[in-house]
Amino acid sequence: MIREITKTDFEVFWPTFERVIQAQETYAFEPHMTFEEAYQLWCESSLKTFVYEEEGAILGSYYLKPNAMGPSKHISNCGYMVSEQARGKGVARQMCEHSQKVALALGFKAMQFNSVVSSNEVAVKLWQKLGFNIIGSIPKAYQHAKLGLVDSYIMHKILSE
Repeated sequence: MIREITKTDFEVFWPTFERVIQAQETYAFEPHMTFEEAYQLWCESSLKTFVYEEEGAILGSYYLKPNAMGPSKHISNCGYMVSEQARGKGVARQMCEHSQKVALALGFKAMQFNSVVSSNEVAVKLWQKLGFNIIGSIPKAYQHAKLGLVDSYIMHKILSE
């Protein structure tokens, strides 16, 4: 089930969030941010934030917000995180499909991911399967903890005309 997040949900999800940012493999977030900083970033500064819950366990979360302001506010932006035990089970796919429906319902016309780490091949392939195109590459944009500097992709999808 995908539903809007509560602060209690984020408290439960925090260990996953913290592991993801500390790994420094996929997110360009400060790896040592506090719980409150993370909650502000993921939940309060977003338009909507959701959790993926199954049998009482929170397996993933995503946020949705405008990618920009003013004349570009019709393009949405999302970020997705999945717990280690749920990876490869379709959670990210379901959250991305859900986010596109929510974005359309909120009036967004497109969705853009600004920094998909190129070495995150599973995510890149999934987003491509879901209709996202790589529209740009930022050379050596991400300091990967194991691989050093790697490229990041800008990925985009038109949601409606």
